[in-house]
Amino acid sequence: MTTSILRHASASAGILTAFAVVGTALLAATYLVTSPIIAETEKQAKLAQIGQILPAALHDNDLFKDSALLPPAMELGNSEPTPVYRALKEGKPSAAVLEVIAPDGYSGKIRLIVAIKTDGEVSGVRVVTHNETPGLGDYIEIAKNSWIRIFEGKSLSKFADQDWKVKKDGGKFEHMAGATVTPRAVVKAVHESLKYFATNQDRIFSLPANTQEQAK
Repeated sequence: MTTSILRHASASAGILTAFAVVGTALLAATYLVTSPIIAETEKQAKLAQIGQILPAALHDNDLFKDSALLPPAMELGNSEPTPVYRALKEGKPSAAVLEVIAPDGYSGKIRLIVAIKTDGEVSGVRVVTHNETPGLGDYIEIAKNSWIRIFEGKSLSKFADQDWKVKKDGGKFEHMAGATVTPRAVVKAVHESLKYFATNQDRIFSLPANTQEQAK
């Protein structure tokens, strides 16, 4: 009787093991097949968004091939290394696209990409993700409002530090009445991005492409 039970248990274990092996193999195969497709889709989506703020005339290089990782930086609002996409024209730096986090949105972090030309002028800004209150905070999205284009052409040389605030705080930037927190966070993040770029521009463009080396 005991022998029979052991044989039955052994057979069941063998069947379960076989199912586990087959299942794992199928998952691995699915991952191998789909991961390059997902990666390429994500790349194309990123390029499309960057293309909204970085005119094609500013570069003739492959932005992904010439990207690098920046170390965590308080000015960029991140706690992990983040990519920077470097634009080159005839081999010379022309602009960089930074991934930036505004940590003090009304409902948490607001993720942005900020394109800055080597002369220190903002080429464009786009919100990547946010959790702001619909109807109040979502006007920072280009699909719903053109407010985010307010940064185009702005620079540290054109606006003094005290001007990088919403008008309610004494600055130069328009904001939606009753929704000050969201634009305040975005204005601050873009300002900090410009200061970071001004300090680190040379190192950003000297980083080896696609490496973990850091600009300090």
